[in-house]
Amino acid sequence: MELQYWIWIAVGLSFSLYIGIAIWSRAGSTKEFYVAGGGVHPIANGMATAADWMSAASFISMAGIISFNGYDGSVYLMGWTGGYVLLALLLAPYLRKFGKFTVPDFIGDRYYSNTARSVAVFCALIVSFTYIAGQMRGVGVVFSRYLEVDIVTGVLIGMGIVLFYAVLGGMKGITYTQVAQYCVLIFAFMVPAIYISFLVTGNVIPQLGFGSSGADGVYLLDKLDGLHRELGFHEYTSGSKSMFDVFCITMALMVGTAGLPHVIVRFFTVKKVSDARKSAGWALLFIAILYTTAPAIAVFSRTNLIETVSNQPYDQMPYWFEKWETTGLLGFTDKNEDGLIQYTADTTTNELTVDADIMVLANPEIAQLPNWVIALLAAGALAAALSTAAGLLLVISSAVSHDLLKKMVMPNISDKGELIAARIAATGAVCLAGYFGVNPPGFVAATVALAFGLAASSFFPAILLGIFSKRINKEGAISGMLVGVSLMLFYMLKFKFGWFGGGTKANWWFGISPEGFGTIAMIANFVVTLIISSKTPAPSKEIQELVVNIRKP
Repeated sequence: MELQYWIWIAVGLSFSLYIGIAIWSRAGSTKEFYVAGGGVHPIANGMATAADWMSAASFISMAGIISFNGYDGSVYLMGWTGGYVLLALLLAPYLRKFGKFTVPDFIGDRYYSNTARSVAVFCALIVSFTYIAGQMRGVGVVFSRYLEVDIVTGVLIGMGIVLFYAVLGGMKGITYTQVAQYCVLIFAFMVPAIYISFLVTGNVIPQLGFGSSGADGVYLLDKLDGLHRELGFHEYTSGSKSMFDVFCITMALMVGTAGLPHVIVRFFTVKKVSDARKSAGWALLFIAILYTTAPAIAVFSRTNLIETVSNQPYDQMPYWFEKWETTGLLGFTDKNEDGLIQYTADTTTNELTVDADIMVLANPEIAQLPNWVIALLAAGALAAALSTAAGLLLVISSAVSHDLLKKMVMPNISDKGELIAARIAATGAVCLAGYFGVNPPGFVAATVALAFGLAASSFFPAILLGIFSKRINKEGAISGMLVGVSLMLFYMLKFKFGWFGGGTKANWWFGISPEGFGTIAMIANFVVTLIISSKTPAPSKEIQELVVNIRKP
């Protein structure tokens, strides 16, 4: 059967499943819309959390980043998975016991201030919009390549699907849809990896296969190191970043993970406090399946790409090369006009441009796997992007309808009125996200770093200190969040986008990359919060008792 038919079948069946679940689990109250009624089983919540977390960035981009950066790319594996350990130990059970719907809700009540709530809403919206714009763009790219429609049409289709089950079902619909999406995306991710691992090494376990030898008896990693040396790239298994920068990036990703509002809100959906900790454990297990496989896919795809295209005639390239060229993510410029593809680290002679995002998606095509495997991967990539987009959409709608409207503007609004407002806010949010998906602003390329840096520098200190310190007051928390967020935004805008006079790698503060600066901004948040709190009046006795009660088993 032709590839196009397989893709329509795989995508059509998976989308039908999501829509069916949304109709079955439509929300009838604000509690169902915001936290799925608070009765989700820990295993199901673990699956939903894993799907919520494993966005297009994890499914499509992470292995691509590792395939190009090699050892340096491992910081994403350590940071993103380590963040869930922090979440399980320090945040999830206590936030669940607090019993609120959203992160701004916790910050507003714990710090007895609408100003604190407003700052938290601002941060939640910034983080969520940057993230969701990237997801919608990912949907458009997958549709444009596999369903052979333009990116605008792809984004519109994705918007329609997400809008349907997010607006109709709220967190209840999103939760059970994400369980299905996790099953689709993990199956789609693992099948090509197992297939290629067996073909290349004879080992069906990818995590072991990429450390094994191929048919020629040479270990794959040694072979890839040799290919990199020949082309002028640094060895795949060696790092080029400083240890301090690696530490800062890893820490920023960890605390950013623990502070992401669309991840935290998942732990408000379980029945009891112990279930929140169990959910984090299950989520870590489900996430680890993909995250331990990504390095293997990175090695397979990088080796296959170099061997397939390097120094080969352009007019003899396989069909997949031409199809990816049409997306603009792969390109060839014959600088010396010899008809051969020169792929080198030297930019003056290099003739091939490859976007890291295509490595996972093109891998089965490069390896000449059956069409049904390629179609399955397309369905999995869409599941990853849509699941995270839905979770982010709920954060945006709840920030507007619950934290702003209910808590600040119209405190007497009815449950039904708030539910209508939440659905209207979700509709507006998905339209805005779709616009950014079609017309991506400059920051979409740095979505991950910006979102994690903001979450690390704003939410994490405020939540952690709010749980474990009775002395932290509203003055300290508000000052800390504003200083942390402002510092992170300034550094990102200066060194990522050239604002404020711009800056180069040589001018990085303390040698820290923008991806790792969230750690410094977080430390600044902690310091400011502690100093200001010590110089201003302590919270009321009621607030201090609230903090003590949160930590009681």
